[in-house]
Amino acid sequence: MTATTYSEVWNLDVFFKGGSDSPALQEHLLQTEELINQFEAKVNNWTPISSLEDAKYLQELLADLEGSMKKLIQAGAFVGCLLAQNTEDKKAYSLDAKVTSLNATFQTALGSLDNLLTTIEDTVWEQIVNSAPLKDLAFVLTESREKAKEKLSKEEEALISALEVDGYHSWGQLYDLIVSKIKVSYTENGEEKLLSVGQASNKFSSSDRSVRSTVFKNWEKSWGEQADFLAKTLNHLSGFRLNVYKKRGWEDVLKEPLGINRMKKETLETMWAVISENKQKLVQYLERKAKLLGLDKLSWFDLDAPYGKTETKVSYQEGAKFIEENFALFGDKLASFTKSAFEEQWIEAEDRPGKAPGGFCTGFPESEQSRIFMTYSGTPSNVSTLAHELGHAFHSFAMRDVPFLNCNYAMNVAETASTFAEMIVADAAVKNAIDEEEKLVLLDDKIQRTVALLMNIHARYLFETRLYEERKQGTVSVEKLNELMLEAQKEAYCDALEEYHPLFWASKLHFFITGVPFYNFPYTFGYLFSLGIYAEALEEGKGYEEKYIALLRDTASMTVEELAQKHLQVDLTQKDFWEKAVHICLDDIDEFLELTEKK
Repeated sequence: MTATTYSEVWNLDVFFKGGSDSPALQEHLLQTEELINQFEAKVNNWTPISSLEDAKYLQELLADLEGSMKKLIQAGAFVGCLLAQNTEDKKAYSLDAKVTSLNATFQTALGSLDNLLTTIEDTVWEQIVNSAPLKDLAFVLTESREKAKEKLSKEEEALISALEVDGYHSWGQLYDLIVSKIKVSYTENGEEKLLSVGQASNKFSSSDRSVRSTVFKNWEKSWGEQADFLAKTLNHLSGFRLNVYKKRGWEDVLKEPLGINRMKKETLETMWAVISENKQKLVQYLERKAKLLGLDKLSWFDLDAPYGKTETKVSYQEGAKFIEENFALFGDKLASFTKSAFEEQWIEAEDRPGKAPGGFCTGFPESEQSRIFMTYSGTPSNVSTLAHELGHAFHSFAMRDVPFLNCNYAMNVAETASTFAEMIVADAAVKNAIDEEEKLVLLDDKIQRTVALLMNIHARYLFETRLYEERKQGTVSVEKLNELMLEAQKEAYCDALEEYHPLFWASKLHFFITGVPFYNFPYTFGYLFSLGIYAEALEEGKGYEEKYIALLRDTASMTVEELAQKHLQVDLTQKDFWEKAVHICLDDIDEFLELTEKK
């Protein structure tokens, strides 16, 4: 009996056959446009709602809203996959522009609807959202209504949405185009190669410091050559956003991201305060790692360096099998779901030129499927990334029969399921180590992620909050952006590194994402929040899966504070929960320091 061999290339034909030339996709886009226009017309012909009896009209509108949204997300997910698998797919860029245009029309209509909800009298509104069948949607509908009250008039918000297509989102698309052209020079066995940024970034986990150092030098040079274009892009993105906030009367740049993430500023500040108070142990790890590598201090390009001289290589098939086996120890549903994802070719993992950097999971709501993108080169970190993205996919799977309008969970809780899945695999790898040396390799890989989430993400957060303050005064130069990034990195890493990455603002996609602002702190929140859940799961064992699924199903229909109170009985605005979560990370460092003491 032969072992199952999983494909390393995903199947997109099941959605639209023929890629960017797909006639089925063109037909889908036409249908999407038709549905959006229908939804828009109904919104424009709004009939005032003055009693509970009028609610039927609102139900019809919401049905059109759901249909349009599903079609739009389906198309956007497919085009996103085309662009990721081949950055040279010129037709996919045109399709991306089309989807962006459709989305702008949809968002305008949606904004108008939200605005119209504010015209319903409070007493009538309470009756409507407390009656069937809208009772299940009470949270999201009320949230939309309250947010609309804080925005501009319907006409002004419609104008903003229209201008976003060429004045905002197009800058994000320009960033993708610039990055697709960037090549990093690298000489191997006497032969010079031009690596994509995705391929080059994989070299930072090489055990050979000369490889890491050389790639980093060329990496900085390649990004530096495009810095003027990238700075202009970032200035226009942040400038557009600030102008919109100013018109709405929003003084705090965190107002929108906190609203999107359904969390209080108090929760965010408490989380960062606890992290900052506990960084000394992370610094001890960085100092010990430097000694083990024969260095006075680590540099930026050493942060992903593996422990030891031997690189642990895990084939894709071995990685898939390991994930399946350890997910099965947690719960049957997670295990059977994961097996199906591998068998049905949901994952694009092949290591080849022309792919976009990074990894992601995207959902196809009409098909009730997800797709996972990454470049798998055989490192333990790749196995963790694969588990992480499968966690995202399982989150969507767990919510498949939840009302669609209750499935729009925010980034911070989106990172919870992914990090939870990643923890299962990382913990298992450490426990199953064949000897102390392998245990240290795997423990180090696990701690690297803690450093990334508690230090790297902190640097991003510090940089971005300061960038917006600078941008309020005018255009921010390349030199100033480098200076802000350097300051943020030194502060976040407690001056523990020798050389930093001042051009990180240019090379990190997250600063250029137009869909959501401040794509940084949700990662750290999700990581620590999932650790709290993980601790409970370890205590309860396999029977915890149903409770876990119940929590996931609630992630888009309450605030994070309410979610934590309901499912974990904790107050996120207080330090207790965050301190427990951070100390779970620090336990790994204690073990690493203890095992390497004699070395």
